[in-house]
Amino acid sequence: MAEEVKLFGRWASPFSRRIEVALKRKGVQFEYIEEDLSNKSPALLKYNPVHKKIPVLVHNGKPVAESLVILEYIDETWKHNPILPTDPYEKALARFWARFIDEKFWAIWPAVKRAILSREKEREEAIEETRQHLKTLESGLKERKFVGGESLGFVELAANVIVWLFAAQEVLGLEILTEEKFPTLHEWSQRFVDDAVFKECAPPRERLIAYYKVLYGASTASK
Repeated sequence: MAEEVKLFGRWASPFSRRIEVALKRKGVQFEYIEEDLSNKSPALLKYNPVHKKIPVLVHNGKPVAESLVILEYIDETWKHNPILPTDPYEKALARFWARFIDEKFWAIWPAVKRAILSREKEREEAIEETRQHLKTLESGLKERKFVGGESLGFVELAANVIVWLFAAQEVLGLEILTEEKFPTLHEWSQRFVDDAVFKECAPPRERLIAYYKVLYGASTASK
């Protein structure tokens, strides 16, 4: 009997995009269901009644929610092309930094929003808050504690949000994550941005730029 795999996601969501990359890296056939988050489907509400959010992976009728949990489920279910390291310590580090990205690095977005809406002094404070999160992530990279091998790993998949940050800062005319300020982080991000599977799953740059222009009410890349 063939496996049934469904992914409920949203094209502009880095959370659901990271699941797409993992499934395709594993060679898992799946059905993708695009969700309208302003009018959530009965199926999404059924499969994720607690948070009512995407992404949700449904494997043979069994739902799994929360993107990092889904990534681990995928890795444990389909063993080939592993996402997490096999060494227990390296695996623990990968989990730590992936959770850091989701818990701390995602604090970038409220800070970016404040940077758009605030006066000059408050804007600079918000941008500096964002940079502090990036500095912490880069310091971990410099220690080479969690960078994977030749293929994308757990932390790289979690850090796909960097692509969204590149698009947002271009639209808003902000210089937050630049090669000059964060050379190690910038070089590392290019590693997975250039990955063939990642490219296949990432939203088109032009579409993401247009999305942020509408989202932030911006029509130019400068302020």
